[in-house]
Amino acid sequence: MIGMNIAALRKRNHLTQEELAEKLAVSRQTLAKWEREESEPDVKSLLRISELFRVSLDDLVHYKAEENYGMEIPPKGKYFFGSVTVGERGQIVVPHKARKIFHIEPGDQLLVLGDEERGLAIIPKQGIMDLMKLVLDNPADGGK
Repeated sequence: MIGMNIAALRKRNHLTQEELAEKLAVSRQTLAKWEREESEPDVKSLLRISELFRVSLDDLVHYKAEENYGMEIPPKGKYFFGSVTVGERGQIVVPHKARKIFHIEPGDQLLVLGDEERGLAIIPKQGIMDLMKLVLDNPADGGK
């Protein structure tokens, strides 16, 4: 997986093997072996790659595009949870991984926001309330 992921990230960022190897301070041959999965990068190289491409180390090592609807490795902190089906009464089920990452528990309230050009967003109600409190407590005009 590591080799395929390195190659995909390199290509997505329009870099040649030589250009990426130079950024990582390794030879082009070393990089080519990583991409062909004949060898694996050391931990320091993996960290440099994840920082350079702004992806999580876990995704760099374990991400499998075929298990994620063919989607490439997402940037660090960004997620694609797949699709959900809207039920007869408009209900949806938030995928388990999303609930785990965002600490969504049964009974939590989520706000559904919409923009006709951008689509829908689902946001925990408490997050919006915290943001509104921050704005009200720190007005932009310095409290005047």
